[in-house]
Amino acid sequence: MSAAIKRREFITLLGGAAAAWPLAARAQQTGGMRRIGVLMNLAADDPEASARVTALAQGLQQLGWTVGHNVRMDYRWGANDADSRRRYATELVALAPDVILASGAAAAAAVQQGTRTVPIVFVNATDPVGAGLVNSLSQPGGNLTGFTYYEYGIGGKWVDLLKETAPRLQRAAVVRDPPPSATGIGQWAIIQEAARSFGVEVSPVNVRDADGIERAVTTFARSSNGGLIVTASALAAIHRKLIIALAARHRLPAVYPLRYFATSGGLISYGPDTTDHFRRAAGYVDRILKGEKPADLPVQAPTKYVLTINLKTAKALGIEVPPTLLARADEVIE
Repeated sequence: MSAAIKRREFITLLGGAAAAWPLAARAQQTGGMRRIGVLMNLAADDPEASARVTALAQGLQQLGWTVGHNVRMDYRWGANDADSRRRYATELVALAPDVILASGAAAAAAVQQGTRTVPIVFVNATDPVGAGLVNSLSQPGGNLTGFTYYEYGIGGKWVDLLKETAPRLQRAAVVRDPPPSATGIGQWAIIQEAARSFGVEVSPVNVRDADGIERAVTTFARSSNGGLIVTASALAAIHRKLIIALAARHRLPAVYPLRYFATSGGLISYGPDTTDHFRRAAGYVDRILKGEKPADLPVQAPTKYVLTINLKTAKALGIEVPPTLLARADEVIE
């Protein structure tokens, strides 16, 4: 049995129905069954998606919510496709769930457009105030609350790590969401400022499709002493295998925003523990199911950041990672 089939069976077990639950079945349910809609921004067969929904299910179970016993889960997988995201958001709202969990700011915005009454918990939204999801972090004020991805200031840390790993670095291509994405613009501004202090010239690579990424990185790699900074972009996550392969092919040192890039063959990653966000989000879902309102639950920031270094990739690139950097790593892959 293939890994993809196993993942699909697991997701189905969690309750990832691909169609609406018949009304007759709902009428026959015993009292106390609650309903949670989940809109993900990854594909259903993505290993990172499986890790996130597992963390959510574990968090809910620890709080007394068992799938099939007192809670039903309806999953939709947007894979960062705008049309699918809007369609699935509409489907989830039509199911009249008790709460909807949305992964990413774009998914949360799509659900928000469909309802101002169903409670929404977002996870991994970089700038929820700027995106118009909440009035403020301390007082959300509407039917949404949740967990931020990280502050834009982390972009400076990525520049620092890349320069520390490859001291001869003079240029860096920054893989980002294209304008008008607030996330792409915000991260780019911080990276530009930090790069100037290190004497590094940066240029943007706007992520739209696989062909565009390949062309831009290949063109950039024609000059020497270059490297990659991959920002927190949903499309970069979806195309991560391609980006990692391009970095290896062109022997470009690269820093990535999340651990699963490094475990997939990327050189170094620094960012929040995203699966922990889903585990923590279960707490807000629990509180809402018990009667609390999103407007009264402040938006929370990440509490756990992870530095991961892939020594196997470093060796393939001919890079000797400084011992001081290895000593600071939370995880070293050999």
